[in-house]
Amino acid sequence: MTGERAAELEELGIVWDTADHGFETNLGAARAYYELHGTLAAPRGATILDIAIGQWLTNIRRPGGLGKDQGRARRRAAALAAIVPDWNPGTRGWTVDWQRHYAYLAQLLAEGARMTAVVPGVTRHGEDVGRWLATQRRNWDRLNAEQQQRLGELGVKKAPRARRAPAKTAAASGAARGRGRARAARPSRKALRPSRSTSRGKASCRGAPVCRKRPTGTSTASGYGLANQKQRRDRLDAGQFAALAELGVD
Repeated sequence: MTGERAAELEELGIVWDTADHGFETNLGAARAYYELHGTLAAPRGATILDIAIGQWLTNIRRPGGLGKDQGRARRRAAALAAIVPDWNPGTRGWTVDWQRHYAYLAQLLAEGARMTAVVPGVTRHGEDVGRWLATQRRNWDRLNAEQQQRLGELGVKKAPRARRAPAKTAAASGAARGRGRARAARPSRKALRPSRSTSRGKASCRGAPVCRKRPTGTSTASGYGLANQKQRRDRLDAGQFAALAELGVD
């Protein structure tokens, strides 16, 4: 067939290769998606112009997805790269999801958003870019060198290491033990109150190793508790000394 006849048939809409025709149709949808989203890192369920563009892009990213003919595959890859070089992020070492969020972050910053304002809850096209950004900063060391470089060019930095707060449980337990010791050291007025007998002048000192007669006719039974207070006298405060003095303890 002469070239002239072939051209006439093409003007009438003849399709010589149905595979190429399908690719061109989907390529047109890919251009439309890029104009709307600024990336070809579409989620698998994305559609545009009644074409399942997300699934189509997923298929052609697979090994051999552009066709078995090497020349045709190179031409198709070049056509996709003409839309955006990062159409297949797997060849660069990261996922489509990472590429999509990175593109959306770049768009937000280009439109005037401050990096400090991109916090969890800030979304674009339904994607939580703020939460993704926080994860990248926290997991900075897990990113490859090019990912770190790209984020760094946008002004993203590694999250500072959080300081470990002192263990509150241990501190609280220590404080409780300290209060317990303080209560134990404080003398009990009831325990050191003079024990009176039914007849004035007589005193009961049962169970107490020390029994002292007071001028009023009563006696004080300090017992082992008083002995303990004397041993801990260096821990008593002025109020405690005064309480003991009222009970006649020297």
